[in-house]
Amino acid sequence: MAFRFSLAAVLVVRENTKKRAEQDLHTTQLEIGRITRQIESFDRDIANTHKAREHAMQQLIPAGELQSFEHRVKTIAEGKKQLLKQLQSLQLERERKMKVYHVAHRDLETVVEMLNEQRTAHDQEQNKNEQKQLDDIFAARAVKETNNS
Repeated sequence: MAFRFSLAAVLVVRENTKKRAEQDLHTTQLEIGRITRQIESFDRDIANTHKAREHAMQQLIPAGELQSFEHRVKTIAEGKKQLLKQLQSLQLERERKMKVYHVAHRDLETVVEMLNEQRTAHDQEQNKNEQKQLDDIFAARAVKETNNS
């Protein structure tokens, strides 16, 4: 008799739940990476703007041009501030999704353990039945040989 796992449908659902949670977590991590790279880019832009301003200050330039450097830094800093808020929100979301993933993983592991236990019990029962059949055949041969003697 072939092994049949009575919770096979539950196993499939738990596997899909874990995969979905893993994909959600991965998507959030990718978004965190994207935001982090943008913040780093803004940091480079601010540093480059400061260098350009310092270079410009060594030359004769109109005051309005110096103000434009300050305005650019201020604009970039505002964008960075918004990205930092998004990053903080995404990090909280990642923590929440990590918890969901861990629960899904644990639930799947529980069903897999049940599967393994049932399979082991089934295999042991099959081995026991096979041994009983072999014992019956051996006993039948012994009785037949005794009757023939």
